[in-house]
Amino acid sequence: MSLSNYHTHTRYCDGKDSPEELVLEAIRLGCPELGFSGHSYLPFTDWTMSEAGTAAYMREIRRLQEKYRDRIRLYLGIEYDICSDLDTSPFDYVIGSVHYLYRDGCYLPVDESREDQITLVNEHYGGDFYSFVEDYYAAVSEVCEKTKCDIVGHFDLVTKFNEGGCLFDTSHPRYRKAALEAMDRLLQHPVFFEINTGAMSRGYRTCPYPESFLLQELEKRGAPLILSSDCHDKRNLLYGLEELQGSAKGIRPRLFMD
Repeated sequence: MSLSNYHTHTRYCDGKDSPEELVLEAIRLGCPELGFSGHSYLPFTDWTMSEAGTAAYMREIRRLQEKYRDRIRLYLGIEYDICSDLDTSPFDYVIGSVHYLYRDGCYLPVDESREDQITLVNEHYGGDFYSFVEDYYAAVSEVCEKTKCDIVGHFDLVTKFNEGGCLFDTSHPRYRKAALEAMDRLLQHPVFFEINTGAMSRGYRTCPYPESFLLQELEKRGAPLILSSDCHDKRNLLYGLEELQGSAKGIRPRLFMD
């Protein structure tokens, strides 16, 4: 099976490479398709695309679509954060994600660092990680309504720094209730869930998002799945995807089928 990736970041946001460098790497690897998914603009952080950068990103991907149309199919996507405000009509597809929670009048990062996560849970949740988790999944449950996404991005991103259960227990009833309620609400919509290896390639996790019990629940519910590397570096464009091809029922090889 030829692999493709639809969660791909460039220098227009927090990726390391230009779009064209990623296109050439995808061609080298034999990808039939490549989808770009720049981070939607957020005014309170510096790692998303700026408003001017978003317009330039769109022009560049459309230029590359034409330049390489005989060699690879390219798609202009966006990773739409729930805290953004965005017209998605120009894009070929949308990944809906939660990177921030709004609480106590400020935006709290979900995945910036382990230290930041511990600090914000202590300061805004009285040290109760399960309250933090419940707020996270409550926000995730609204992703489809807010972003009208085609793909749910890294469903359990809140576990990025929780390798080995070092911060909280994902078998805890409060964790599982929050996660499964969010899953069931999202599955009321025609949406894909990604199996995302991004935290593995960057050394934070030893398994992809979502973790195994959530993936099993998605399989039970017949959820459509798509493989994703959440690429920020062309060297990891297809990181771990070959090994995951047969790991779950419902994995679709391509987002866009002929």
